[in-house]
Amino acid sequence: MDTVATIFDRYEAVRHRLPRVHSPTRTREISSLHDIAAQADAFVFDAYGVLNIGEAAIPGAAQRLRELREIGCQIRILSNAASYTHAGAMTKFQNLGMGVRDHEIITSRDATLAHLDDRLWGCIAAPQDNLSDISAPTRRLVDDPISYDQVEGFVFLSTEVWSLDRQALLETALLKRPRPVIIANADLVAPREHGFSLEPGYFGHQLADRGIPDVRFFGKPFPAVYEMVEASLPSLPRNRIVMCGDTLHTDILGAAARDWQTVLVEQDGLFSGQDTSVYLSQATLFPTWRLSRI
Repeated sequence: MDTVATIFDRYEAVRHRLPRVHSPTRTREISSLHDIAAQADAFVFDAYGVLNIGEAAIPGAAQRLRELREIGCQIRILSNAASYTHAGAMTKFQNLGMGVRDHEIITSRDATLAHLDDRLWGCIAAPQDNLSDISAPTRRLVDDPISYDQVEGFVFLSTEVWSLDRQALLETALLKRPRPVIIANADLVAPREHGFSLEPGYFGHQLADRGIPDVRFFGKPFPAVYEMVEASLPSLPRNRIVMCGDTLHTDILGAAARDWQTVLVEQDGLFSGQDTSVYLSQATLFPTWRLSRI
């Protein structure tokens, strides 16, 4: 999946597994978030394509966050990144100069860990991830088939060192003995500086397509992360929360399913260089607003 069109088509193909949503029938263009600030008490931001590209902040993003705080808006960052700990996420955004506070960041890893029981979990993780924030017993999975057979469930945190051979080991083990599979990042792909990387959601849906039972997805567009944001903003009506994201089937769909308002950010993320109106019409999924940068 190396083009926006093929990525879009794959999201549409798995849409029956995504939350159901009643979308508006049109979207409105705005020039900045200042245009709608009076209609929101909280702004929730995706990271990549909205606040940063790789290790670089998008010009003006940090300033916009400061301005929104100054006029009394709550800020949250809602990321599907599951390959590093909450502390690692904090460090990343501090290095980007976003001035983000600990309670303002919620990740799909946070939601995943909140739903793990105390069984022995086989973890698919980045080599530098020491798994220290997981309280349940864990075993790192690489190339030993016996490890796949011995664990009592699977947690898919990162694709950094994943391969088709390891995917085959996982599928074989699950066909032999079904167990829960926790997909801690529901994204199919992530935009990178030089193309798209396959993410845990891609491999999770592949397992589900093969008929593997009990594949559970965490992160946008699935409810748990949105529920965590709402719990952190207990006094706010849902329609006063605005999700700003670059991806239609994750950021926008998931937020709209919670009755949040939505902003599709177009310049730097998944739809960079694309006419988004074509994709909105094909999916019959319309954000409340759309703009180039926040």
